[in-house]
Amino acid sequence: MKIAIINGPNLNLLGKREPDVYGNQSFEEYLNKLKAKFPNVNFTYYQSNVEGELINEIQRVGFEYDGIVLNPGGYTHTSVAIGDAIAAIKTPVVEVHISNVNAREEFRKISHVSAKAAGSIIGLGLKGYELAVQYLLEK
Repeated sequence: MKIAIINGPNLNLLGKREPDVYGNQSFEEYLNKLKAKFPNVNFTYYQSNVEGELINEIQRVGFEYDGIVLNPGGYTHTSVAIGDAIAAIKTPVVEVHISNVNAREEFRKISHVSAKAAGSIIGLGLKGYELAVQYLLEK
């Protein structure tokens, strides 16, 4: 099974950025644990701070992979184009957010991704990625 993990803006700073919200672990460290937990999954990982690059990656894997775990970061609340990219592909997408976006600023309650995704996992920290992978394996 091939699963792509795609992270959006500022998620390259995990482990350094607002540790009270996002924790002290880098995503690369977490990804190694995820790979060990799911040895039969072929993971690819992509992170960009650029909206168009995220769309390109969604389109690139969106017809070949078995699943996508997507954390669009702040683009969740602003990017109609990322939502459109998800709607245009065949691969199921699970939206993940590390923090509980519904308990934060009002603008974070808007998602242009959720309605296009197979489901959303919000506010469970990095554990959300594991749960998304588990869902895709069972689907």
